[in-house]
Amino acid sequence: MERTRILFLADSGAVGLMLSLRNICDLNHAGDFQAAEELLPAAGNSSFAATFPRLWDRSAPHLAVLCLSQEPHRKAAEFFDVMRRHGRDVPVLLALESGHEPELPGLLRLGAADFLLAPFHAPEVAPRLRSWHPMVVHENSAAEIKQALGLEQFVGESPALIAAIKQIPKLARCDAGVFISGETGTGKEMFARAIHYLGPRAGKPFIPVNCGAIPADLVENELFGHDAGAFTGATSAARGLIHDADGGTLFLDEIDSLPPSTQVKLLRFLQDKVYRPLGSRKMCRADLRVIAASNANVEEAVRSGRFRSDLYYRINVLPLALPPLRERKEDIGLLAGHFARTRARELASPIKELSPAALQKLVCHDWPGNVRELENIIQRAVVLSEQPVIRSEDVVLPGSSKPLEAESFKDLKTQMILHFERSYLQRLLTTHQGNITRAAKAANKNRRAFWQLLRKHNLQFHHGPRAASLSHAEDHARLDKVWLR
Repeated sequence: MERTRILFLADSGAVGLMLSLRNICDLNHAGDFQAAEELLPAAGNSSFAATFPRLWDRSAPHLAVLCLSQEPHRKAAEFFDVMRRHGRDVPVLLALESGHEPELPGLLRLGAADFLLAPFHAPEVAPRLRSWHPMVVHENSAAEIKQALGLEQFVGESPALIAAIKQIPKLARCDAGVFISGETGTGKEMFARAIHYLGPRAGKPFIPVNCGAIPADLVENELFGHDAGAFTGATSAARGLIHDADGGTLFLDEIDSLPPSTQVKLLRFLQDKVYRPLGSRKMCRADLRVIAASNANVEEAVRSGRFRSDLYYRINVLPLALPPLRERKEDIGLLAGHFARTRARELASPIKELSPAALQKLVCHDWPGNVRELENIIQRAVVLSEQPVIRSEDVVLPGSSKPLEAESFKDLKTQMILHFERSYLQRLLTTHQGNITRAAKAANKNRRAFWQLLRKHNLQFHHGPRAASLSHAEDHARLDKVWLR
């Protein structure tokens, strides 16, 4: 692969950051990188916009590293605006002092591809820079991701699932913290593994930890380890899970279950990459990525004081929300068939198909346990069914429900279409931040037809601080922002 051409840009207060990164590239990996450097003019200086094309074309970079000191959000916004106006499109990594972590989510939204936070370490920086070379970076389709990961569990074709899958390569390349939210059984650990194995840390360990399954008085010992004699019964030293994950990824599921004292120590580790095992006087260092997850409302836990706000902001740099199964009902048939075939192979029994009545029963269930609950229901049906076809009575769902077999095909089809339309519109508006013009274009519909769909499903938008029904949309046609209920 050819040398990676990097354009280093720095404001007047970040020259030290730029020189530190240049030294890492020149002294340790001179054969891998070809670097150029420029000093940015004062903020708002129009001369930069005028000289930008010549500067850019002269270096023809594969990626740019923007080193900023004060007011990084404003300066980055100006830089990305100039880039867009001149049609330049390469990954831009931001190099910042470590005190700017709270601004990372906003900088990502502006267009930053990744972050480098001082102090810089050569074993970490060089692979990160190299991973953004265009011969390495490519957008994977959902099918390619599934094939690359070898995970058959990525079953489904719904827009909600595909949208989540398509985020994986972007999240994998950026080394910032990821926070995965989703109900129980939506596949949070599966997505965390995908992010790890598509990223530059794929050759290192992936260590999953269920924080809610560890007793509160043992959590610190599990994470940080201990020295001999640290407590009664500690006859020898033991290394913690952070040590085991060094170089790789630590996946903290149910992170909201961590006790307050452990939250403090975890935050300190995430800030400095150093920790102290229990009973030890020696500080240890570990370079790892943390992916956190929760099925609870962590923002509510922050408001109530049960979870530290600074820790939440640290782990929630790159959010990923997984859709519940009730919002991707078009995937239920595919998932059910997959689980039936898998279980039949495990039992060395003939493959069983699902009858239309059984499938209808599955589709009409709300699935509070999501994909994991569906898997358990299908496995039970395969074991208990004595027929070559799984019938409706073989599908035993929790709770009572009305008989569904009498519903006609036409009625069920109408219900499914309505559900699909509403969920599709909600996702589309969320993706485009409520901008109706862009959402209509993405749906390949004209604006009037798109408005009619919104009115049909009685979605709502805000006009100022007050909510108004879309049945009065013609009174507010000039508005572009639509907010879902």
